[in-house]
Amino acid sequence: MNIDLVSLIVRDYDEAIAFFVGDLGFDLVEDSPSVGGDGRAKRWVVVRPPGAVSGLLLAEANGDDQRAAVGGQFAGRVGLFLRVEDFDATFASMTERGVHFVEGPRHEPYGRIAIFQDIAGNKWDLIGPV
Repeated sequence: MNIDLVSLIVRDYDEAIAFFVGDLGFDLVEDSPSVGGDGRAKRWVVVRPPGAVSGLLLAEANGDDQRAAVGGQFAGRVGLFLRVEDFDATFASMTERGVHFVEGPRHEPYGRIAIFQDIAGNKWDLIGPV
């Protein structure tokens, strides 16, 4: 077994794709038209870090409750974790691309980390080797 996808509520598909693919360097695995359970047209949009098994299903907010959840899916906590081999190079590249880091690099027992926000405002740990 493995976790295939985690759904992430976003304001706009194209804005989210531009961030995850353009700014973070993820692969766009799929972007297909779909229909929701309510008959509404939507898209099935999947992004993954290069070589990763698990990915994100980008789900455009539908309705007031979902729009209110954009950026707050983890109640202000870090809720997503991006592990990289070369922390310094990745941190520099992400910074150059305009990714917003809310906390700079520091060392923790589980690795070197920096906290950034995605396009929706969710917090992520960028994690490098110990």
